[in-house]
Amino acid sequence: MNKSIKYTNRYGDVYEFTLMENGNIMWTGNFEWCRNGWPNVYDKAYAKYQEDGGTESLEVFKQKVHEWDDLAVGWTELAKKYQSYVYSDTDTIDMVDPSGGPYITRGNNMEYFSKDFAGKIVDYFIPKENHYEIVLLP
Repeated sequence: MNKSIKYTNRYGDVYEFTLMENGNIMWTGNFEWCRNGWPNVYDKAYAKYQEDGGTESLEVFKQKVHEWDDLAVGWTELAKKYQSYVYSDTDTIDMVDPSGGPYITRGNNMEYFSKDFAGKIVDYFIPKENHYEIVLLP
């Protein structure tokens, strides 16, 4: 028997999370009004940065390419130069946010919904006809 738990959002919509045979989680509920997000891809931006002599690590670069300069009230020079090379991986959904919640994104521990899901960390989502399959990290 697969473990299921129910979650009621702030609008009273009920969502159900069911542990699937393959180890992922089936997420059912009302997704009529829903936002999805896609992960940023930095390969082209980071390659261009390195071609231009940049030496920061990829992790540092990912932070710097999104930096805002409060004093100049604008993007930093590095951000302005390389942001246009950052793009979205539209083949991968890494965030789902139905109206009223719950907002779930890559890296979330599903233990938030139930202790039975402790250690089950979200990797990405597969949209199905009436639900999402939450793919978990191995």
